[in-house]
Amino acid sequence: MEPTASSTQAGQGDAFRLRTLGEGNTDDSGGASGLASGVASSLVAADPAQPTRTYQLVLLTAGFVMTFHVIGINSIYGLFQEFYTSPETTISGAQGQDALVSLVGTIGSGLTWSGSIFVNPLIAKFDSLMLITLFGAFVMSIGLFLASFSTELWHLYLTQALLYGIGSSLYYFPIMSLTPAYFNRRRGAAMGVVLAGSGVGGLILSPVIHALLESVGIRWALRVLAVWNFVFAVPVALALNRKHVSGNRTVGSSRVSMTLVKRGTFILQSLGAFLQAAGNMVPTYYLTTYSVNVLDWSSGTGSLLLAVNTAVNSVARIGMGILADYAGRQNTMVLSVILSGVSVFVLWFNADRARFLTFVVFYGILAGGYNALLPTTITEVYGVQNYSSVNSFIYFIRGLGALFGAPVAGVILGHHKRGSIASSNTMFSGIVPTKLQYNEVAIFDGALLVASGVCVAYVRWLDARDKGRWSWRA
Repeated sequence: MEPTASSTQAGQGDAFRLRTLGEGNTDDSGGASGLASGVASSLVAADPAQPTRTYQLVLLTAGFVMTFHVIGINSIYGLFQEFYTSPETTISGAQGQDALVSLVGTIGSGLTWSGSIFVNPLIAKFDSLMLITLFGAFVMSIGLFLASFSTELWHLYLTQALLYGIGSSLYYFPIMSLTPAYFNRRRGAAMGVVLAGSGVGGLILSPVIHALLESVGIRWALRVLAVWNFVFAVPVALALNRKHVSGNRTVGSSRVSMTLVKRGTFILQSLGAFLQAAGNMVPTYYLTTYSVNVLDWSSGTGSLLLAVNTAVNSVARIGMGILADYAGRQNTMVLSVILSGVSVFVLWFNADRARFLTFVVFYGILAGGYNALLPTTITEVYGVQNYSSVNSFIYFIRGLGALFGAPVAGVILGHHKRGSIASSNTMFSGIVPTKLQYNEVAIFDGALLVASGVCVAYVRWLDARDKGRWSWRA
């Protein structure tokens, strides 16, 4: 994951730093540890003064609140997309344009992860994580607030996509780089608490934002969300006022060596990360629209299903980590990715209400495995010394993948009118989204996830070959 006068003392310090990073990836509660966050920091804290339990609790609370907003808001963009593309939209040219509108959300969430490429060097350069965090939360909130004044699609690209995405990355990474350094034996459990905020965020924000959209409209919903985010971000930033991070130092190079780049495992790992991120975004973005357009449920029910999916996904990350400790992290990750693709084919394709409800739960369970276990498997495959550089690059690739899946699914759906209004409006020249079109989206999504699973499985095989031995538990 991220961060954590004699020659003898110097040697002990180096040993501590390497041990700390290793423990962050092998803690018993760990596959689910915060390694699930995909943070790619190159920092490991020098042994800080023993933190008080009070400060540890402060960090856990701050991290929980941060993931509640960053991951929670990312996961509910489908609610905004449903509104932006509906007949009630306030955005000129957005009605029925799923591909263009979904790109707003994918840019925002993609930049959250890809932003590690510039945020991590910034963390390494400046001691004050508090200022970085506060500035990030401010930019993130300004993006949401300015989006409330948008009347054109390009306004959303500048605000709810670029500003929001850059700000969320600056908000996300500092606390995820600091927290592991303050926990040793309980690091996995601690990061599990922090990441639980993401599921709770989706569970709470989904019905709250839907209620705001229904009662006060899109503009005030965005403004309330922006103010809410920043108000809670201030104490989160203040929690990072300790100066212990001044002892941080990088471990290993921040650049991926060409030797690693030429390895088959690295190429396939990168491709698998791209495909999984692309496929993982599709159900999240179109779960609500499928509920409304095909299953004829209300938008309120759609938002509830989205909340259930994100909550299940969050809990599943912890469960997958525990399972991985017994079955092997690479094994568990391979199975979770492949089975998530299979669930799309079996449960979403041509789904009726009962089967779609099953899909919402099962996909939430299975999709959590990759996010939870990727960083730990990176350490196993490439070694501790290459963890920072490889993890940073892989999550940059995942950010690019997030930009690909949902917009292409939108192209497959095509330009259309929503629900029954479409069939009654003969002046509209577009098409009504049917189950057939969503079936094509399901095929596209399932293919991405299964292909990602094949890549991850091949990495598993190549890693065993390179190490000269096969272990069933890896």
